Amino acid sequence: MRFTWASATHVGLVRSGNEDSVRPLADGSSEDAVVVAVADGMGGAVAGEIASRVAIEAATDPGPDSSLSPGERVQAGNAAVIEAITEDFRLSGMGTTLTLGYFDPSGVLRVGHIGDSRLYLYRNGALEQLTDDHTLVAELVAMGQITEEQAENHPRRHLVTRVIGTETIDVDELDFELESGDRILICSDGLTSMLRDTQVAEILRQSTSPSDAAWSLVEAANAAGGVDNTTVAVVDVSP
Repeated sequence: MRFTWASATHVGLVRSGNEDSVRPLADGSSEDAVVVAVADGMGGAVAGEIASRVAIEAATDPGPDSSLSPGERVQAGNAAVIEAITEDFRLSGMGTTLTLGYFDPSGVLRVGHIGDSRLYLYRNGALEQLTDDHTLVAELVAMGQITEEQAENHPRRHLVTRVIGTETIDVDELDFELESGDRILICSDGLTSMLRDTQVAEILRQSTSPSDAAWSLVEAANAAGGVDNTTVAVVDVSP
């Protein structure tokens, strides 16, 4: 299989700095394996930016030929953030989400995930969220204590329950069989807090290329208010 990808990131219309990170930074296409990831930092503008950058570099720098599993890559990102905090106490409390996809040319997408950034599959006109949000409201919805509609306006909807930057982390690992024509979206919550899934699906449907899709999503999030940094990576699958 061939993978064609693009990424886009924007500070938004409210924040003064961008705490998100994404890899790869440059658009590209390959029949070899590729690692694609999005991280959304927290802990203050400077610390959040550092956390996401340090984690995503440690997770992706080994390259696609590394024997590390996606879960091990996320763990490596956590270890790097912990080390950075140890070396500079002023960074104490910083953390980041990290959602990483390893695209294997055999047709398998292997995912490592922690936090509330998301990975979606767009296939045959339908959008499906493949990762679970590690948030308080997601847990409340799963337990039936609130509805998904109530979760959208819950006062603690941004509280993340699992994050990189703690001594021990629990990483979700998932495998999915890809098909030619699939489009994969990895994004920070700056996108999903601004746009409904139906809007995201429509943009993915209309966009002719990953680059067109990525920047159209960012522009739509900003048009909806742009209250957070928005970062996306889009990967198209072809024979």
